[in-house]
Amino acid sequence: MALVFRHPAGKPRSLASSVVLLMATLALAACETTDFGGVSASGEYRASRLAEDGQHSDAAGEYIGLAAGATGSERDRLTLLAIEQWLDAGDVNRAIRAFRSVTKPAVGAEPPIWNTNSAALSLYQGDPDAALALLEPTSRQSLSKRDRLRVEALRADAWIQKQNPARAVELMTQREVWIDGSRGIEKNRQRLWQGLLVSNSQVLREAAENTNNTQTRGWLTLASLATSTGQQGVGWSNGVARWQDNNGGHPALGVIGNSYSFDRPALEYPQQVALLLPLSGRSGAAGKAIQNGFLGAYFATASALDQQQSVRIYDINSEGGASAAYQAAVTDGAEFVVGPLLRKNVDELANDILVPVPVLTLNYLSEGSLAPPGLYQFALAPEDEAASAAQRALGDGYTRAVALVPNNDWGRRVLRSFATEFEGLGGTLLDYRSYSPDKQDFSNEIETLMGLSGSVQRYTRMRANIGTSLQFDPRRRQDVEFIFLAAASGPGRLLKSQLKFHYSGDLPAYSTSSVNSLDGRSNSDLNGVMFADTPWLIDPQPWIQYLPDTYAEHWPQERRLGRLHAMGYDAYNLIAALYENRGEMAELDGATGSLFLDQHGRVHRRLAWAQFQSGEAVALPAQEEFDGPILDISADSELIAPDAADEAPWDSPQQEQ
Repeated sequence: MALVFRHPAGKPRSLASSVVLLMATLALAACETTDFGGVSASGEYRASRLAEDGQHSDAAGEYIGLAAGATGSERDRLTLLAIEQWLDAGDVNRAIRAFRSVTKPAVGAEPPIWNTNSAALSLYQGDPDAALALLEPTSRQSLSKRDRLRVEALRADAWIQKQNPARAVELMTQREVWIDGSRGIEKNRQRLWQGLLVSNSQVLREAAENTNNTQTRGWLTLASLATSTGQQGVGWSNGVARWQDNNGGHPALGVIGNSYSFDRPALEYPQQVALLLPLSGRSGAAGKAIQNGFLGAYFATASALDQQQSVRIYDINSEGGASAAYQAAVTDGAEFVVGPLLRKNVDELANDILVPVPVLTLNYLSEGSLAPPGLYQFALAPEDEAASAAQRALGDGYTRAVALVPNNDWGRRVLRSFATEFEGLGGTLLDYRSYSPDKQDFSNEIETLMGLSGSVQRYTRMRANIGTSLQFDPRRRQDVEFIFLAAASGPGRLLKSQLKFHYSGDLPAYSTSSVNSLDGRSNSDLNGVMFADTPWLIDPQPWIQYLPDTYAEHWPQERRLGRLHAMGYDAYNLIAALYENRGEMAELDGATGSLFLDQHGRVHRRLAWAQFQSGEAVALPAQEEFDGPILDISADSELIAPDAADEAPWDSPQQEQ
């Protein structure tokens, strides 16, 4: 018997049980005018022009240079203007250092600038109350236009942090009174929009329900839609179309584009979706985690759809297999099918039947199998992560690598993917060694890979020739720039420590998500290791930022299965993209990565990156994208010929043990 979930259109439902405080975007359109009451020096005029053009770091440099040649209150004023620009550039550390050198002024033009800088620093530290304690009294004073604009913008940022977005909308709307020209008003609205986008969707919905101001409600409802959908997918498309019907002429139309309209007949999505998962047996826990992620996205989106959509869930194991479950779903009226999960079930489905109703499987077909038309494949493939490691290392400027991988099928797969991508983009894999994951001592593998064995042999020969003992420190090979370390967290901790012991601890190490086990243990032994993982776990986008903690609260038994929650969430959002475009798909900003479709119907991921620091995973900034897509992992490789892939697509430590 299939489980049926229905969601009436227009009745929102959220999984969120709590909200999080988010920093407002301080560096956007900090002020629309830099009229300081007459600019006498060409240097200050140049600095003000740089500030207007958004070149905040350069403007700060100009101001601080002028301050170095000034004295007294003029030096303080120019220093405060430099601090202002560093804050707008996001260079908080430099702003703090400079701010300490300025005594709080009592009179003149400096107090408002000092107050706004101090308030901005408080906001960067997550203390909106301290910021408002300075800004509210300042806002009641007589101010120059440039000070007025900055005070009001920071007040709005503070109220965003205090989870009162309606007040922020009111302040930014009022702020337009002091702005000259349409360009300045447009920048003001863009700043407001960026602040709303870092707000929690539930907070935005509640604020919209509690305001009587039509224009404010329009901002809040549109922002709630944007933050709950990531501004993508059928929920966003249909939601914007409906929002436009109810908010004609609203100023937010200029933010999302006055021509941002949709051809309603083209906004197609299936009215009935089937989800085929193993909900019992050995893979039942994985299936339930994906189901929970899938339903989370469904409930977040379905309220924006014009018509009712239903989801029927089928347990593969109780339906008699993948083919039987698929046929039952089609008979029940499914217009799109998601699943199955295990590779053997995906192969069964592809080999046994035609695909009259499109299907998105949650694993890849076995090597060499051809996908029938209408069958799309989505997997948390470690090959994508290995390819991402190759890209990241090259982007960091490294071109010569060695690799340590486990001596099993998973290790051969990731090594082939890493080598194919790395050498295809111009890098050189100098050497690699395989290790047994169940060992405790990897000295032989490391010494051989790093050339330490040869160093010891040279020392032994030299000592024999000289006939006396010599001071000796082994020297590793010097042509290596980094190491690709493919390991689960347990072996990874040992390997990282032993690399350090064998004079190789200074080498940058890149890995896959397998090294991030989510087992609650300290990862201090892995400090410095960089790894690819799902944004859901290490750097969630604003529109899903509250979800990982919410899932952990509601399903604590699934705490280590966060990647599967993200996979289920993405699987739902992929439905509309694939159903509407019939085999073509724009890149999708997903919870498991940035998703794109190759010519064989496989959905691949571009990953987020993190590094272990002080035992914790810390998100790393994104690099510029490389030219072209990630190489197809199904392509033949001359370097390594892997064995048949195993079934488990989710937790690579399970694959290694």
